[in-house]
Amino acid sequence: QVQLVESGGGLVQAGGSLRLSCAASGSIFSINAMVMGWYRQAPGKQRELVADITSGGSTNYAGSVKGRFTIARDNAKNTVYLQMNSLKPEDTAVYYCNARRDDLDIWGQGTLVTVSS
Repeated sequence: QVQLVESGGGLVQAGGSLRLSCAASGSIFSINAMVMGWYRQAPGKQRELVADITSGGSTNYAGSVKGRFTIARDNAKNTVYLQMNSLKPEDTAVYYCNARRDDLDIWGQGTLVTVSS
């Protein structure tokens, strides 16, 4: 059993920054073997990948956030982060943390990010 809890969402003005955290409970050993990712879903839109990071530290970003967002992991703390800079109104969405491997696919409850003009 692995549980993910997101935090750090809120209301921010365009151009501002937020840092999301995803704390994973359970075995650090299990987390180390997982790909960790951030997804987001805006009203009326499909959930989309924002960024992910492999156990080896390789990262992947959606084109819309590349250069503005940074994903990182701290396996010792069982935590994944999403640093979001230069936020735009179109970044407004519920952001979800995800942990996956061949036999597991775990989602957090989501945290709302609202970016005002």
